[in-house]
Amino acid sequence: MTDLNDGVGIIILAAGKGTRMKSEKAKVLHLLFGRPMILHVVDTAVKVTGKDIIIVIGNQADKVREIVSEKADVQFALQKEQRGTGHAVQCALPELSKDCANVVILSGDVPLIKFSTIQDLIKGHVNYKNDVTVLGVCLENPFGYGRIVENKSGGVEKIVEETDAAEIEKKINTVNSGIYCVKRDFLETSLLKIKSNNNQNEIYLTDIVEVANNYHKKIGLKICEDPTEVMGINTPQDLLKIETMQMGS
Repeated sequence: MTDLNDGVGIIILAAGKGTRMKSEKAKVLHLLFGRPMILHVVDTAVKVTGKDIIIVIGNQADKVREIVSEKADVQFALQKEQRGTGHAVQCALPELSKDCANVVILSGDVPLIKFSTIQDLIKGHVNYKNDVTVLGVCLENPFGYGRIVENKSGGVEKIVEETDAAEIEKKINTVNSGIYCVKRDFLETSLLKIKSNNNQNEIYLTDIVEVANNYHKKIGLKICEDPTEVMGINTPQDLLKIETMQMGS
């Protein structure tokens, strides 16, 4: 942990049901290398900030709380209804210390993210005085991921989810990892401006980028060089693939 991380809070999104896992167990409790995947994310978060870590829970909330609390000193926020990632962050913000000027948002089902990558994200965010910084990655097959749409000057214009993307947008191979660093005050105000007028009827966290553009805020994009770090786990096949890849590396 460095001085750079003072005033940084971390929110980990871990409330989803994970229906594609086809299991009674909450998605983030599925084992990766013998440990619940959420603990891999928590370990990294602790290395970054050591404190001010809020985990958003929902599905099997008590079980997730119990397992994580045995291993780490973190706080929890309950998302009673699954109303999207933006809503999940709204649930967590009141639990964050007032000392947190910047917020890193991680996903409980992206367990391979490294300390150094988050550190670089925070560094770029702070040094360039960004309001929001998106961690992106370039994929040969971007299917299923939100596409990062750039404007004519190469800046980030918006993030479009797969289900809402036009055909031309689906050809973009720079995608959103679901990981961000955001100024806390901008995060609080921007989430209030987001509407759920999309195909999923959810409040998308990704929409804060469009809000930032509308209000002429500064948006940064950090590219993660190793796509395996930001691989999300949605199915049992994803789990197996990651374990096989890591054992072979």
